[in-house]
Amino acid sequence: MYRALYRKWRPMSFDDVVSQPQVTQTLKNQIKNNKTAHAYLFTGSRGTGKTTCARIFAKAINCLNPKDGEPCLECEICKNADNGTLSDIFEMDAASNSKVDDIRELREGVVYMPEMCRYKVYIIDEVHMLSAGAFNALLKTMEEPPEHVKFILATTEIHKVPATIVSRCQHFDFRRIRTEDIVSRLKYIAGEENLGLTDDAAQLIARLSDGGMRDALSLLDQCAAYSENIDGQIVSNAAGIAGRDYLFDIIEKITKKDAASALRTISELYGMSKDLKVLCGELIEQMRNIMLIKAVDGADDLMTCLPEEIARLKQIASGVSIDQVLMYLSQLQDCSDKLRGASSKRTELEMCIIRLCTGAAPVQQTGIGAGVDVSSLMQRIGELERHAASAPTASSQQSTAAAEPKSVKKAPVKPLKKFDVNNYTPLSEWQQILDILKQRYPDIAAFLDNSAAAIEGDTFNIICASEFFVKKVKASSDTDKLKQVIHDFYGRDFGFMLYAANSVDIKDKENPINELKERAKSLGIEVEIKK
Repeated sequence: MYRALYRKWRPMSFDDVVSQPQVTQTLKNQIKNNKTAHAYLFTGSRGTGKTTCARIFAKAINCLNPKDGEPCLECEICKNADNGTLSDIFEMDAASNSKVDDIRELREGVVYMPEMCRYKVYIIDEVHMLSAGAFNALLKTMEEPPEHVKFILATTEIHKVPATIVSRCQHFDFRRIRTEDIVSRLKYIAGEENLGLTDDAAQLIARLSDGGMRDALSLLDQCAAYSENIDGQIVSNAAGIAGRDYLFDIIEKITKKDAASALRTISELYGMSKDLKVLCGELIEQMRNIMLIKAVDGADDLMTCLPEEIARLKQIASGVSIDQVLMYLSQLQDCSDKLRGASSKRTELEMCIIRLCTGAAPVQQTGIGAGVDVSSLMQRIGELERHAASAPTASSQQSTAAAEPKSVKKAPVKPLKKFDVNNYTPLSEWQQILDILKQRYPDIAAFLDNSAAAIEGDTFNIICASEFFVKKVKASSDTDKLKQVIHDFYGRDFGFMLYAANSVDIKDKENPINELKERAKSLGIEVEIKK
């Protein structure tokens, strides 16, 4: 019966484990000197040897003929352990056994002595998946376990493991396996399996595996299904990285601020049943390559792509700054996190693309005073007004009234009435608020393009350009950020309402730029309106 390569070539002893000497040597010394702990915590990314080392450790401490901390692999204990038939070594996947009852069953078995071995060993994989109640139940057992019991917990997400559990374990951190070590191991296994493996193919597999030996061997297995003589092209076909022009097309359109074209490409991929979570991950991977090109000289060996793709990546990189690339990566990472629980992955990714295409662009004014740098103008006006306000006057010296903070603008107060979206006075300082939003939260500001606002009583009303943008603002779950910006601007809280402009053209409403012009004129600032 055929066995997958990663199972067939799983290390049987500590000396076979690749790239983890800081773990294997310490464990061997503990076993040799009979100074093992009652609980261990193995952490690190997938495929780095956590479960493998746990199994080797369980064999070694129970081996009938251990040598220098290594299992002999010949005795009955070692053979039964390798066959998975040793009843004193328990392996539990916390992802599918995460409840309190599962841990209670484990606790009931702990009290019994081993049947064949010196120690009972409990290996709990993906331990971070346990529920809070299960962790509490496990904690009670780990505090004072019987002398004949050892625990080995393994996880890829140490931050999800309670500190009370971590503090009761000896913690070993497994590093990502070095590319050269993966290449060496791949060549050795390929030779033993009578597979032809070129150097560039081994290098590409190692880079695509992202430091995980299991992933590397799984990919080698896939390549072997294509051909017994494996080169770079076969690796790219097996890994599904051939024909990836759509990725570079999307990234190019993002750098050119062409949101419409980027969204059309994503729509085509969606229609072809492309997994959008995977697509986002692929965009992150290629954006990382661009980051490396911008930040590191001669970064080709660090990149995860085909050799023929490097030229296009360098061409894209030449048109963007490192700050833009870092912003792109940050936004894509956030989107990837949100996609896990998003009710509409397509909408979430589309929102991210719009943010990428608008967030890094210079502040644009839509419909009011095109060509005027409003943010710079407001900054200059504000400086002059603050300077004028700080000059002492006779009346200010005599006044005993408390002054309002200069950083907070007093909101106009109007009688409360039912708001009429077709009959209102636009808020003159709304553009200032939008400028702040574009600096702090460009993703929110993108949906408020060509919007207006009005205050009626204690209610802050925002009139979006369309019903679509109203829904997007509400669905973005970022309205609290918007409310905070408005609160910071006025120093008070408001009720909050959103409306669609429908047939009303917001551009035809009273133009807030006129107020800026008047204020600038009074301070001797010339303002030129470019058509």
